[in-house]
Amino acid sequence: MTDTTTIGAKKSLHRLSFKNRNLKKIIGASVLALGLAVGIVTVIPIYVNASDHDDGEVDTKGRNLNLTDLYVFREKDQNPSASEDDLIFVMNTNPRSVARQQYYFSSNALYEFKVTRVADKDATPTGQEDVILRFQFEQPNSQGEQAFKLTAIANGRRIGADEAKTTPLSADNNNPTLNELNLGNSKVSVFAGLREDPFFFDVEQFFRVRAGALGIGPQVGFRPTNQALDFAKGYNVNTIVVRVPRSLLQGKTKATTFDVWETISVRNPRNQKFQQVERLGRPGINEGLIVTNDFLNAFNSIPPTADLSSAAAPVGAEAKTTLKALGNDDTRANALLGAFLPDVMRIDTTQQSGYGKALNLKGSPITGRLLLDDVIDTTLSVLTNGAIAADNVSYEGTPDNPAQGHKPLETQFPYLALPN
Repeated sequence: MTDTTTIGAKKSLHRLSFKNRNLKKIIGASVLALGLAVGIVTVIPIYVNASDHDDGEVDTKGRNLNLTDLYVFREKDQNPSASEDDLIFVMNTNPRSVARQQYYFSSNALYEFKVTRVADKDATPTGQEDVILRFQFEQPNSQGEQAFKLTAIANGRRIGADEAKTTPLSADNNNPTLNELNLGNSKVSVFAGLREDPFFFDVEQFFRVRAGALGIGPQVGFRPTNQALDFAKGYNVNTIVVRVPRSLLQGKTKATTFDVWETISVRNPRNQKFQQVERLGRPGINEGLIVTNDFLNAFNSIPPTADLSSAAAPVGAEAKTTLKALGNDDTRANALLGAFLPDVMRIDTTQQSGYGKALNLKGSPITGRLLLDDVIDTTLSVLTNGAIAADNVSYEGTPDNPAQGHKPLETQFPYLALPN
């Protein structure tokens, strides 16, 4: 993003925290109508304020503008027969897509993976956009397919673009549309369409646990394995899965570590420019630690470069309050914020992928995220200093609990289980 964009985001956050007044009174319907300023001070429709699985709720929002999860891993760690040089990026959107119903990507939005080349795995993320993979979708045709364009941008310069199609729900599951695209000197594979949501979490009980810790509800624990509810069971997501060679991300460098995050930006009808309304890096950080909806919406609208700014301090303060309520003292809460902000997914491609499998000196995960990683158990254990080890939900589920369990993953690209 440009400096102007970052400054605009900081101003938006500053207005949210002004004199600790009631946030709803400060921004009210006018900000929901205007949108959170990210370098663009013009009217946009309120539907552009979107959220992750459970963050930043607003009165009206487009389902297809919701980011749910980001996965980044070496393909060979998911499929031993795959190339050692390829990475898989997964962007899941459109949460709680019900079974046997077609959903579409927005034709008024940009869906983007953003990447920073990292020289030192222990360094604080910069949020510099060294590489962008940008997806833009057309309206669906009569067969339920959407044409889309993938553009690769490196160091602010377009290096290649190619066009392809999504896989509609009506397609033969044994013959999905697997697009092989050319981006300059690099070849990438892309699947876009419906798949089963691989996320697993008793999110309903988590919010009860968090409320009890914050003193705004009774203190409770997680439900036992035979009673825990996986809120994503049976639902689909619209997913974008990309196989990208490491060389495309490296450019002319020898970088082997990368910071990755994803965003959705919506076209402003007044000036046709795009404004970021969604952002996601690590799992369970913003929606787990930030309680106030307007703070969540503000967090979604800014780049990682603004996470540690003075303007974002009220959001960080709320996250720290949650961390302390979960049993951390000041020192450990500050250390955790230093480890998880700015919010990006770091992957050291010289090590085996897996969330929390390796940490840097700040205690930050640096080996991406695989589809079956129990990121919630890992996050809960870290954020509560071991006091809570699990939410008692797993991908496979348990035989005595029909409220858990997902379909087996596919053995080949795009790997996510077939849609419900």
